Amino acid sequence: MKRLVPQLVTSLGNYRWPAFLSDLGAGVIVGIVALPLAIAFGIASGVTPQQGLFTAIVAGFVIAALGGSPVQIGGPTGAFVIIVYGIVQQYGYDGLAVATLMAGFILMAMGFAGLGSAIKFIPYPVTTGFTTGIAVLIASQQVKDLLGLTMDAVPADFFPKWTAYAAAIGSVNLDAVVLTVAALIILTVWPRASRRIPAPLVALLACSAAVPLFGLDVETIGSRFGELSMGFPAPRIPTVPFEDMRALVQPAITIALLGGIESLLSAVVADGMTGGRHRSNMELVAQGVANVASPIFGGIPATGAIARTATNIRNGGRTPVAGMVHSITLLAITLFLGRWAALIPMAVLGAILLIVAYHMSEWRRFRALLRAPRSDIIVLLITFVLTVVVDLTVAIEVGMVLAAFLFMRRMSEVTNVGRFKGVLAGDDADVAPGHELDQLLIPPGVIVYEINGPFFFGAAETFKDTIAQTQGKPRVLILRMRNVPAIDATGMYALMDVVRRSRREGTRVM
Repeated sequence: MKRLVPQLVTSLGNYRWPAFLSDLGAGVIVGIVALPLAIAFGIASGVTPQQGLFTAIVAGFVIAALGGSPVQIGGPTGAFVIIVYGIVQQYGYDGLAVATLMAGFILMAMGFAGLGSAIKFIPYPVTTGFTTGIAVLIASQQVKDLLGLTMDAVPADFFPKWTAYAAAIGSVNLDAVVLTVAALIILTVWPRASRRIPAPLVALLACSAAVPLFGLDVETIGSRFGELSMGFPAPRIPTVPFEDMRALVQPAITIALLGGIESLLSAVVADGMTGGRHRSNMELVAQGVANVASPIFGGIPATGAIARTATNIRNGGRTPVAGMVHSITLLAITLFLGRWAALIPMAVLGAILLIVAYHMSEWRRFRALLRAPRSDIIVLLITFVLTVVVDLTVAIEVGMVLAAFLFMRRMSEVTNVGRFKGVLAGDDADVAPGHELDQLLIPPGVIVYEINGPFFFGAAETFKDTIAQTQGKPRVLILRMRNVPAIDATGMYALMDVVRRSRREGTRVM
């Protein structure tokens, strides 16, 4: 089936040298852009910088080679940071690796089952609510590095995290604050001067050079993680106790769902920029394979990265070769220049993640949704609050269920049951206006109801309540259903129940 054919196969069928040069240039640029992000996402997720890089290399290559979007760039993203951090804190890295493996198989199953188009039915307030919530959590997690606080590991939960910050506020490092402000200025101003050289790379190089130049006393990757060994890891199958395996099912489902949403959203954005069309089911399969391969090589969950995909497109990438070159570029940097990563200040990585969280928050869309119908506002705010205060898994589950119930309520209000009194409009479309058959008088002893809209379980109760209000026992009950486009089992049962009761009372039902 064409829907399960990787875009790489299609692209190589008519591939030419100019296209390769364009993909090569875009891939190298995206690889450089991805370097500080992969390191930052790895650290923010509670693992090592190397593991963030391994994820971008392995998963990025697989997503490009097997994906359903020709320009998708995959790797670690901000969406996963909070859930990954929580899993690592509770189950360790092996627990995270097993959950990621399970999520990979779930994603592959979703793709093979043809569920690529089903994910788009997740309501917009739900996706906006948890995306903004994740952005708030990412930003709040960077406070320690932004201010250079001296404290133990940052708690995973939101309120204990801020309580710990308040307790350590007396240990603010002014050198770290100065470096943070400098990095934020570069990240904000540099894109206005040049988009060819990525702002995160400029901030990283400039601030890393400033540390020894001005003798700044700040924490670096090397001082926190020790000497970095940047060799590529050998494959290893992670294992956990069976009782942990069962507990990891729910986080695995969350990783799979979040990965599917993020990757397909990124693919849709890419389609809008290129005028192309992605293969959603093949994209899910590729994401699944990538999330199976990533933990085997010491990585973390991966998905399509919207910002890096957009960077790829803006720099001329048009086929999966660009994504593969991006991974090879990262591999080369890791193997030959990786030891210099130890000099990167933690404050700079915190500033990069703060900007990522700002762009990820979509606060303008969040604000605009506050003017939506009340039911959408309720779903948005509950999903947002649960993401920040409780857990992303709970937020998605509650948000989806609540959105479904509110949708059912809204649909039941769309369907109406009305009674005709006195005169009934004729059914025959060929009858001229004013003809005796155009307006039919309803004789005594006859009651006519008309149902308009889908007659499903949400509207069935309204129908029964309306019929129950009929006074007396009519000789004939007419139900007009020509404007009912669909009916479900509950609607059928309600209809049969009315028919049975009416016949029992001597009323003829038509």
